Amino acid sequence: MLEISGLTWAVTIGLIVLLLAVDLVLAAWRPHRIGFREASLWSVFYILVAVGFGVWFATAHGGGFGAEYFAGYIVEKSLSVDNLFVFVIIMTTFLVPEEHQHKVLTFGIVLALIMRGIFIAVGATLLSLFSFMFLLFGLLLIYTAVQLFRHRNEDPDVENNVVVKTARKLLPVTDDYVGGKIFTRIDGKRMATPLFVVLVAIGGVDLLFALDSIPAVFGVTEQPYIVFTANAFALLGLRALFFLVKGLLDRLVYLSAGLAVILAFIGVKLILHWGHVDISASIPEVPTPLSLGVIIGILVIVTVASLVKTRNDPSAKAHAGALHGHKEPGTD
Repeated sequence: MLEISGLTWAVTIGLIVLLLAVDLVLAAWRPHRIGFREASLWSVFYILVAVGFGVWFATAHGGGFGAEYFAGYIVEKSLSVDNLFVFVIIMTTFLVPEEHQHKVLTFGIVLALIMRGIFIAVGATLLSLFSFMFLLFGLLLIYTAVQLFRHRNEDPDVENNVVVKTARKLLPVTDDYVGGKIFTRIDGKRMATPLFVVLVAIGGVDLLFALDSIPAVFGVTEQPYIVFTANAFALLGLRALFFLVKGLLDRLVYLSAGLAVILAFIGVKLILHWGHVDISASIPEVPTPLSLGVIIGILVIVTVASLVKTRNDPSAKAHAGALHGHKEPGTD
């Protein structure tokens, strides 16, 4: 088992909070349109931070745990790209001004980290108490993979999301963004701005993604510290990655299908682990290096195939994928 001291936990969380604080301060202090150069520099910075942490972690705790961290990081990073699809849909649906998108994304990442921290704690406790949770997590991932593959050419229906509709009903909402405020007063009446509704929408999406991503990363490591850091560093780079690749997302036409295959693979890995522990030691397990190779291989194939497809067929457009199908307006 991986032994992590309280000091190491405190320093790690402090580093993540510091990076988040920098993002929040920048978003509040100087709201502006994020250009390609700035997004590129921030993306490289966050990747270097994540890789640097992984190198230190592997040196301090062994190559095996280091491989688990990098496998978890790549899984979460690939799933976070699917988050970006949904973020783009939300920004477009609610017509979020470009100068406020930085703030929305940063708050969204904070919400995601809080939710995933809770899920990690609960998931780690359940796995330590009940080994059959590996079976349940595996079945959940396979179900998610099947649903995502079935609806890979659809997008989530943000406007009709239950959480968003409830927020609109319970709170009076202004017509404009009022300089990027979340709440404001008009004629003495306290009102929410559309920015609040956007944050609610992103929070709801973060919750759904946490339900999938946490079991997925537990599929490559059982260590809560690795699960947390892989999630945290993948999410920290999400804000910059959004501005860097949002113009390229439409070209990743096979991403949802690729993510479905990755989730199914990890689901099978979890079920095999459960069988190995609870049924018979003769049932094979999937080693971490093989998992890492399979995941990277799938992502490379998906990316190359997507770029070839869109080059030959410029009308092809990528979709985020949905767990449940929904009818388009005007259809029966």
